[in-house]
Amino acid sequence: MKIAFYAPLKSPDHPVPSGDRQMARLLIDALRLGGHDIGIVSQLRGFSREASNEQLSSLRTEADLEVRRLRRLWRTEGPPDAWFCYHPYYKAPDLIGPRISAEFSIPYVTAESSYSYRRNVGARKPAQDEVAAGARHAAVNICFTQRDREGLEEAIPDGRYAMLAPFIDVEPFHEPRQSLTDLCRLLAVAMMRPGDKMDSYRMLAKALALVVDLPWRMSIVGDGPARAQVREAFSGLPAERLDWLGEREPGSIAGILARGDVYVWPGCGEAYGLSYLEAQAAGLPVVAQRTAGVPEVVRDGQTGLLTEAGDVDLFAAAIRRLAGDRGLRAEFGASARRFVIEQRSLQAAATRLGEIFRDFVEKAA
Repeated sequence: MKIAFYAPLKSPDHPVPSGDRQMARLLIDALRLGGHDIGIVSQLRGFSREASNEQLSSLRTEADLEVRRLRRLWRTEGPPDAWFCYHPYYKAPDLIGPRISAEFSIPYVTAESSYSYRRNVGARKPAQDEVAAGARHAAVNICFTQRDREGLEEAIPDGRYAMLAPFIDVEPFHEPRQSLTDLCRLLAVAMMRPGDKMDSYRMLAKALALVVDLPWRMSIVGDGPARAQVREAFSGLPAERLDWLGEREPGSIAGILARGDVYVWPGCGEAYGLSYLEAQAAGLPVVAQRTAGVPEVVRDGQTGLLTEAGDVDLFAAAIRRLAGDRGLRAEFGASARRFVIEQRSLQAAATRLGEIFRDFVEKAA
């Protein structure tokens, strides 16, 4: 199929790296692997950091211009076979796709759409109404986590839903793991920004302070506007235990992970976390919290250890358990690599998307 791809939160072409941009690019790769012709149909960013009726009104005006542009283009060149919207939610609704797809009678598809009743307050409610309308109109809403599916089904029980497990391109993770040593090499890869990421950094620093008696060294990949606050959070730890690697190109991450032993990241508020899949593809067991979408990408007791949300002592105990047991690290690491390579690869996603398109989209075309 010829598919118009749109990501209102952040275009796949956006210059700033993030998990959202990475997932958008992965979806495009998976769809192309399945034989589809993908075109990024609009660069309009529908993201509103703060709730504002004025900003939503301005975005509607910009969306109107995009609809007019696409209408002229499609009347000349012909419309695509489907519209694919990645990650519409209350801060970034799709103000283009439902309208233009209805006008040209083509299927509308969402992936990682989310809905929460607690966001129906003030200026956020009109944006959530747009998300709900899009999900209701969609030929299928592709959900990455049960949490997102349950939220959508509660609001739109008559919607159409299908599951697609979060996935990565496993090809870069071919480098063999280096042999384990007595010094446990801990790793984390995350942007340094306020909010959930900063909360995770603070929790990680507190947990490491509780296991400082063990022989470990922590490498942190990441940078961002909260760099100073992150450094301050770790200031109570021995400086020689910490390697600040800064921002790295995506292509270098696999090699860095291959030199680690355990991936430690609390994951406060994580939708699911592609970095967990990357770490496991490299053969690293994971220590994270059992929160949000993290259990969708880490198998507790098989590929890593998940602890109750907000409990620093339990998180530190999980680090202690893996850092002090080379055999368990090796066992979990091997299981982690098999899990991702066999079940969470680009090819696996392409196959699943093919099933979803046959069951929902092609029938609606």
